[in-house]
Amino acid sequence: MKKTLLSAAIGAAVLGFASAASAATLDDVKAKGFVQCGVNTGLAGFAQPDSAGNWKGFDVDYCKAVAAAVFGDATKVKYTPTTAQSRFTALQSGEIDLLARNTTWTVNRDTALGFNFRYVNYYDGQGFMVPKSLNVKSALELSGAAVCVQSGTTTELNLADYFKANKLEYKPVVFEKLEEVNAAYQAGRCDVYTTDQSGLYSLRLSLSNPNDHVILPEIISKEPLAPAVRQGDDKWFDIVTWAGYALVQAEEFGITQANVDDIKKSSTNPDVRRFLGVEKDTKIGTDLGLTNDWAYNIIKGVGNYGEVFERNIGANTPLKIQRGLNALWTKGGLQYAPPVR
Repeated sequence: MKKTLLSAAIGAAVLGFASAASAATLDDVKAKGFVQCGVNTGLAGFAQPDSAGNWKGFDVDYCKAVAAAVFGDATKVKYTPTTAQSRFTALQSGEIDLLARNTTWTVNRDTALGFNFRYVNYYDGQGFMVPKSLNVKSALELSGAAVCVQSGTTTELNLADYFKANKLEYKPVVFEKLEEVNAAYQAGRCDVYTTDQSGLYSLRLSLSNPNDHVILPEIISKEPLAPAVRQGDDKWFDIVTWAGYALVQAEEFGITQANVDDIKKSSTNPDVRRFLGVEKDTKIGTDLGLTNDWAYNIIKGVGNYGEVFERNIGANTPLKIQRGLNALWTKGGLQYAPPVR
């Protein structure tokens, strides 16, 4: 779920917040002893508290990776649940240090809203879910349908564009909160649910009879989901970015949470040794403002990208999401880390 253009007044305020918070985030994070991470209010597989209040999920593990890089301890994170409407204000105001909440990287958010995105942790696209009882096989058969959609998201605009382009009519059923959209669809107040396809897989699990609903094949948009930080602090931006790339690079190297200690001790590959902070000329960590074992700490704390994916949303989880575009570039996907050297 993705926020649309804010008003010009809010956009101007963003720049003020960014300037006020510039170039000190790492110092602030170290001083308080944890990363404050903005996440979803509850999206299965991505960010959700368990019965004991412990947050788990794909985006949660990303927050943990940043904490591991900074502190050498993946547990030094506190989570702020944010809605589609509140997430940007939380980041703009400095309430959170990092937003990792299935948020689409767009030019407006990258410029007018005063945020910085770089590393895409999940390549997604908007889709549609319908009850099996409708016997619909394609989104092109949805003319006249009532469509549940969350307000304050680019989902609304994509929906309008798709139906207009295909000369289809529809009735939008709009709610601000995710829980309200879910309840409306469950109650039959709309025929169709639209959001990011990853979100549909997650939300289907919350329905009383998940197998009674199908996700249609059409993907109608590009939704590169990426963590965001405020503009004006390049050092913090670099740390948040390279924490993600370290996850990807670790998978490419074949380094896992289980074998990282053995590889650190035994590898003779200079690239691997440099990555793990044991090569004599290693300065990558200190250049980032961290220790040189920053990548080792990430892998030890959360594993590599593939492990994070499979543990939370992969084929053996209830969501059963295939890697697809999120496979490594060496396996036909888009996940690609620049050289860590």
